[in-house]
Amino acid sequence: MVVKKPRIVIVGAGMAGLTAANKLHSVTASKDLFEVCVVEGGSRIGGRINTSEFCGDQIELGATWIHGIGGSPLHKIAQQTHSLLSDKPWECMDGNSSDQTTITIAEGGFHLDPSIVNPITRLFKNLMDHAQGKNQKNNITERDTTARGDEFLHSFCKKVSTRVGSAGLSIGLDAYWDSSKDQEEFKGCGIWNRKLLEEAIFAMHENTQRTYTSAGDLLNLDYNAESEYQMFPGEEITIAKGYLSIIEYLASALPPGVIQLGRKVTRIQWQPERHEQNGFCSSRPVKLHFCDGSVMHADHVIITVSLGVLKAAIGDDQGMFQPPLPNYKAEAISRLGFGVVNKLFMQLSPTTHHCKDGHHRPKRFPYLQLVFHSPHSEMRHKKIPWWMRRSPTLCPIYKNSSVLLCWFAGEEAKALESLKDEEIINGASDTFSSFLCSGYSYNEVQFSKVLKTKWATDPLFLGSYSYVAVGSSGEDFDTMAEPLPRESTSSPPLQILFAGEATHRTHYSTTHGAYFSGLREANRLLQHYHCLGIYNN
Repeated sequence: MVVKKPRIVIVGAGMAGLTAANKLHSVTASKDLFEVCVVEGGSRIGGRINTSEFCGDQIELGATWIHGIGGSPLHKIAQQTHSLLSDKPWECMDGNSSDQTTITIAEGGFHLDPSIVNPITRLFKNLMDHAQGKNQKNNITERDTTARGDEFLHSFCKKVSTRVGSAGLSIGLDAYWDSSKDQEEFKGCGIWNRKLLEEAIFAMHENTQRTYTSAGDLLNLDYNAESEYQMFPGEEITIAKGYLSIIEYLASALPPGVIQLGRKVTRIQWQPERHEQNGFCSSRPVKLHFCDGSVMHADHVIITVSLGVLKAAIGDDQGMFQPPLPNYKAEAISRLGFGVVNKLFMQLSPTTHHCKDGHHRPKRFPYLQLVFHSPHSEMRHKKIPWWMRRSPTLCPIYKNSSVLLCWFAGEEAKALESLKDEEIINGASDTFSSFLCSGYSYNEVQFSKVLKTKWATDPLFLGSYSYVAVGSSGEDFDTMAEPLPRESTSSPPLQILFAGEATHRTHYSTTHGAYFSGLREANRLLQHYHCLGIYNN
C-alpha cells in the first residue's frame, strides 16, 4: 500500500508564505516527506514587498525598512546575500541623515526656527513613549529644565494617563500650553501665531504617526494595547539591492514548480467535524477552489493573505471559507485594525531648479517637514487640495535624486488612488510651490511624472498593515494565529493554519513579523509530524 505524502498548500507568496515554504523544504527535502505547494493569486512573488523602478531609480512600492538591525533575521539574510551594498543608488532617504539638516516650513513659505519646532517634537515623542509604555522603567516625573516637553509630560501623566488615541494627544497639548504660559515672546510668521504653529507642528507629528501605524485616525488606535509592540535595537535601514532580494533568496531554495503564480483562491472548504461536509469527502480534508475553476485537495493549508482580505472574506455572504470561520476567529479579524498607507513618487521637472533671479538652485533638494494650516482654516491656501494637507514630509529618495517621496495615510491615501496623474501633478505642484516659492526663491515646483501605490484597491491586499484598534487587544493577534480546527474536535488536525504580520502579537505590521509567523506555522507542522513519528531529526 502506497502512503500519500502530506500535502501542504501555502496561500500567498509573500514574506510569510515563502518563509514557511523555505523552512518546510530545507528541513525535509532530503527525506521527501511533504508535498509543498505555494499558490499565489498575483503575477509576482513578494506580496506587500515590491521593489520596482521609477525614472531610473530603484524604489520600494511596499515594505521599505528593516526596523532595527540588532537581532533582525532579515538583516542577517541581507548580510548573507550581500544585499546591503550596491553600486547603484536606491531609496534610502539619506537626505535626512546627520549631514543634512531637516528643514521645517509652514504653509506660506515660512522657515521655522528649531527653537519653535524642537520643543513640540520632544513633547510628541515623550507622549508617544509614555502612551506605548516605553517610559515605565524611567522616572518620567523628573523635570528636565532644558525641555518644556518634559514639563508637559509631568502634567500629562497626571491628567490623561488613561486616555488613548488622538483625544489623549489633544488633551496633552492643552496641558503643555497650560505649563508654558510664561513662554518667551514670539514674533510670529505672517498670519501664524505661536499657538497655531505649535498646534500645526503637533498635527504634523500625528500625521507621521498615522503612516507608521496605518491608523487613518489616531482616535482608532489603542496605545495601551500597542505597548506590547516590540522593536529590535539599532538603526532602521533600507536594503541597497531592494527588499525583493530577501524574497528571492527565500524562493531560490524551492524546486521549480513549487510556486504557482496566477492561482487565486476563491473558496476553501474544510471539515470542522469528521464527516462529509458540503458535498465532498476526501482523504485530504481541505479543498481549495481557484478562479479558473480548478480545485486542489490538501492535508494542510497555510493562509498568509492580508488582514484586509480576511476582513472582506468574513463580510462576504458567499464567504472564502466553507463552513465559515468560527465566531471567535471572525470577531478577532473584525476587531483588529487594518489601514492604508500609500507612497507617491514624483519626478522633479528640470525647470524646478531655476530661481527667480535666473540662477540654478543647488541640485540637492532639501528634506522637508511640512506644517499645514488646518483643512478648515480660513487662512489655508485655497489651491492646496485636501488630500495633500496631511502629508508630513517631502524628501528625495536619496541625497542627489530628483525623485521626491510623499507618504499618505487613511482617507487621503485612498483618495490618491482614484486620482489621475495630471490631477496629482497639479495638486502637488500647487502645494509645494506655496511652501517653497516665497522663502526659497523657486519660480515654481513642477513635476514631470508621478507614480503612486494603490494598496487599498488591490484585491489581493485591500490595505497595507495591521494595528491594534480601540476594542481589540494583543489577544486578538493570538486568536488570529490559532489553527483550525481546535484540538478538542475529532476532525483531522491543523487543516487551516494562519500566518502573516497580523498574526504576530509583538511584531505585527512588519516584514520580520511576517517572517516569524511563517517560521511558526512551518514549525507547527514539523512538530506535528515529529510527534506522529513521520518526521525525525
